Amino acid sequence: MKKPHVLVLFSDTGGGHRSASEAIIEALTLEFGDSISSEMVDFFKEYAPIPFNKMPEIYPQLVKAPHLWGAGFYATDGRARARALTTAFRPYAARAAKKLLTNHPSDVVVTTHLAATSSGLWALGKNRTRRFISVVTDPVTTHALWFDSRADLILVPTEYARERALAYHMPPEKIFVVGQPVSDRYCTPPGDKPALRQKLGWPQDKLIALLIGGGDGMGPLAANAEAIDESGLDLGLAIVAGRNEKLKAKLEARKWRVPTRIYGFTRELPDFMRAADAIVTKAGPGTIAEALIAGLPIILNARLPGQEDGNVTYVQKERVGVWAPRSERVVQTLKKWLETPNDRERFSENCRRAARPESARIIARFIGSQVGLCAEPELGEV
Repeated sequence: MKKPHVLVLFSDTGGGHRSASEAIIEALTLEFGDSISSEMVDFFKEYAPIPFNKMPEIYPQLVKAPHLWGAGFYATDGRARARALTTAFRPYAARAAKKLLTNHPSDVVVTTHLAATSSGLWALGKNRTRRFISVVTDPVTTHALWFDSRADLILVPTEYARERALAYHMPPEKIFVVGQPVSDRYCTPPGDKPALRQKLGWPQDKLIALLIGGGDGMGPLAANAEAIDESGLDLGLAIVAGRNEKLKAKLEARKWRVPTRIYGFTRELPDFMRAADAIVTKAGPGTIAEALIAGLPIILNARLPGQEDGNVTYVQKERVGVWAPRSERVVQTLKKWLETPNDRERFSENCRRAARPESARIIARFIGSQVGLCAEPELGEV
């Protein structure tokens, strides 16, 4: 018998969509082995008409004007406005979406990007045989474009996102809170922190702050690192510049007062998170989810207006971290956590409570249930 095939639609407009898609595909393999096959397609880059096929290249430039991006986000949010937007773009998207689905036959279509939801469902038509699953990757500020009642399942990361889906009149029986999918390497037991630090060459006797700015080294990474270094705090720094070679060279050229390790793009982030005591990062949903699993208190130093606004609210409400958009606030928070370690430990406990390390596996089981490989998971499993 032909094994079921899963098509995952994503786009490299921000790193989170790719990482969520890779985590889902990895979980499918872990759950079902070679009983299922899968593939990822960047629908913008490979199939969208001009100029939308350039979105992965244009996106980094668009978000350099964050206030304009946020204004566009909120101007198009809302059920009626989202419907008007998708209707306007349907003539441009429908042909490309049909070609995509023709070229990539599958039993289940999974989207981790809001722009693929309505166009994918249009292309499948009313009498479709393929199952369609929306995996929402924005925890709180979920744009209306994520939600289409024709989807068979709408899997959301938080109760906040479920409330948004209900507000957009999505059928309650289709909505499940499953958490944010992250790679399995982040989900293993935390291990021995001293041993990890010895392997990494990090100091054993200092609070270590991990500073990251995503794969491209975005946000006020250098400014925060320099402010911490000049603060006189007795701690160490681990700074990940990602693919930003210019930033990495700038950081390496500095004479640091505190013990500092500087990295480019790395696959060791899971160990970095387990070995660190706090993380300073922008409000990306994937990084937040990974930090929660590691029990790593979060200092958010930047966010993209629109979809990341709610991530700041989430971190504050769940008491898993703080919002510190200025370098002096970052320093103040680290100073407080140095002086009152019990306070930092409470944040760490809250992180572990809020974590959902099984999210990708649960999503894989929902997908498997659509093709008869397993029963639909119970909510209690999440």
